[in-house]
Amino acid sequence: MIEVIAAGPYATVQDLGRPGHAHLGVPCSGAADAPSLRLANRLVGNPEGAAGIELTFGGARLRFTAGAWVSVAGADCPLEVVVDGTTVRPAMLAPFWVPPLGELRVAFPRAGLRTYVAVRGGLDTPMVLGSRSTDSLSGLGLAPLGVGDRLPVGPAGHLPALTVDAAPPVSSSAASREVLRVVAGPRDDWFAPGALRALCAQPYVVSQDSNRVGVRLGGGAPLPRARHGELPSEGVVTGAVQVPPDGLPIVFLTDHPPTGGYPVIAVLTSACLPVAAQLRPGDRVRFLLERLPPL
Repeated sequence: MIEVIAAGPYATVQDLGRPGHAHLGVPCSGAADAPSLRLANRLVGNPEGAAGIELTFGGARLRFTAGAWVSVAGADCPLEVVVDGTTVRPAMLAPFWVPPLGELRVAFPRAGLRTYVAVRGGLDTPMVLGSRSTDSLSGLGLAPLGVGDRLPVGPAGHLPALTVDAAPPVSSSAASREVLRVVAGPRDDWFAPGALRALCAQPYVVSQDSNRVGVRLGGGAPLPRARHGELPSEGVVTGAVQVPPDGLPIVFLTDHPPTGGYPVIAVLTSACLPVAAQLRPGDRVRFLLERLPPL
């Protein structure tokens, strides 16, 4: 078992989500930065889709009742393992051993927002619709973690031996996070001519109201509409850039609703989905259109 001594600002159990249920109104959910969860799992010999802990802005303390191999990926945080008064400082992106009754302490990230803790054997929490993920929109899965929660760890005897010492470092610099590449969305014709260029011509600032549903952006000029009125609700995908009546974009993340009623002016490329998931309030970001439309 893993006992939560402190959960930080927001911590949840996440795997790769529950795809295939949008027709029931159920979001896919899952890790917001899926490549980081996959990497953390590979480092401890788990299947890539095993459930781990997604920390938002670090700040967690986890006590292990039995020894376990652990790895941490995503937003770069200082780590400590404390046992019997002795402190060891393991590295990110490499498996490390937490002795019985040891406590893993994850500080606040130097850059980025979301950090993933994987334990060899994976978390063995209850499954809902084929996933252990916490869905902040629909309420499926475990509630966000709090002090005193205990998380069971699955068996590890069937897993292959650890063969990876460390993974190559992943850049989390501001420069790597300041550009989101997009393609034109299905409703770009609802906006005034040149709106796509305007979207890409100005920087935006990530709002403190952002969450796992979406990254809300401010600080730019509102995007003008060519068509007014209501758009019938239609399916939307992760990475959709939706524009509500105030004209400021929202980038949908993994807990987004399956349908939306505001026009989608652009959609993030798949490579930029984890980039958007690591944006933190106050970050400045620009959009870059992969294929500019003709003038």
